[in-house]
Amino acid sequence: MAVDLGKTAKERKIKYFLISYTDLFGTQRAKLVPAAAINEMAKAGAGFAGFATWLDMTPADSDMFAVPDPDTLIQLPWKPEVGWMAADLFMDGKIVEQAPRTVLKRQTEKAKKLGYELKTGVECEFFLTAADGTTISDGADKQEKPCYDQSALMRRYDVISEICDAMLALGWKPYQNDHEDANGQFEMNWNYDHALITADRHAFFKFLVKSVAEKHGLRATFMPKPFSNLTGNGCHAHVSLWRGKTNLFEDAKGDLGVSKLGYNFIGGLIHNAEALCALTNPTVNSYKRINAPRTTSGATWSPNTITYAGNNRTHMIRIPEGGRFEFRLADGAANPYLLQAGLLAAGLDGITNKRDPGKRLDINMYTEGHTVKGAKKLPLNLLDALRALESSKVLGAALGDFVPSYLKLKSDEWNAYARHLTEWERETTLDC
Repeated sequence: MAVDLGKTAKERKIKYFLISYTDLFGTQRAKLVPAAAINEMAKAGAGFAGFATWLDMTPADSDMFAVPDPDTLIQLPWKPEVGWMAADLFMDGKIVEQAPRTVLKRQTEKAKKLGYELKTGVECEFFLTAADGTTISDGADKQEKPCYDQSALMRRYDVISEICDAMLALGWKPYQNDHEDANGQFEMNWNYDHALITADRHAFFKFLVKSVAEKHGLRATFMPKPFSNLTGNGCHAHVSLWRGKTNLFEDAKGDLGVSKLGYNFIGGLIHNAEALCALTNPTVNSYKRINAPRTTSGATWSPNTITYAGNNRTHMIRIPEGGRFEFRLADGAANPYLLQAGLLAAGLDGITNKRDPGKRLDINMYTEGHTVKGAKKLPLNLLDALRALESSKVLGAALGDFVPSYLKLKSDEWNAYARHLTEWERETTLDC
């Protein structure tokens, strides 16, 4: 039975609805719909010109319609008269295949047919900066090792607590908030869930954080490397695979408490990591985080080699305890839906083909990585990652029509960057 959103609006005193979707570049697009019109929009969808957003369309294409998913309804905690809903995209009566939410839903359906359900939690790091984004917002936040700094955390109590209060009210079960490793950087954690639920919440979380920061006269950024001397913004994902109430990655007799199936999943991520980078590290700036020199705090906290370990944060994948692992490659620019879709596509490939992740390396990769022979390196830049995705038969087959659309738009972005002349180039080569 269809949900009567008009009735819901009256009951919850909602005046307007944001019908929202996330495009290929991770930008959230929306239309603001009055409650009086929401039932019609729920049936037919809100109309958009797809070409006007990053979806690989042309002005000659038909209207695109965003059909809201009532299960995702969230009243804006800072403006409860407005309800937000994630939407699925349609054109000429057919689903838009390259839409990120559709890409993820295809993967979760594929997993469901195999008897699997991906559950994940994400750790979204962000900076609170001045309104113009050029400096961190707290001039007193100067410690060389500022991670978990109690005073710096409490100086931003009003912002952090408002965001956490919102998540509590929404039932996300947030459980901790902290000042992260860079000056001006924070992380907030909430409970893991089904991959699609996590992706929808991830998308809304970024909107929530930015909106609350603006309310306080600040700016929040998830940019992977906004400051060259500080640790970048990661988006670590904690991953497990389930069948009903059974965690299929959990095995008391397995190495570090992880099942053979879990290691095959990890093997899929190891095998596909270079191509996966195009999704999990999707901007030019991303590669200034994963290939960064030492920061003022003493470590980058991001991988540069395709390796895994036990409870060791210097690797791309770490296993902190039995039944799950942490994927540490993704950064703050990762599209919430494509991050989950890429993880699942690569992991299912690992299971299907029984991929061996290789030897676990329990060493400090920052200081001893040079001693490891044969370990694959992560791409040095976005172009290398895009080329890896283009040549990936695994992700190409799994993600379908999305891949050429994504490659086309991201290649245009790389070319725009390559045409850009920087001040560094002038300073170093003007007199060559």
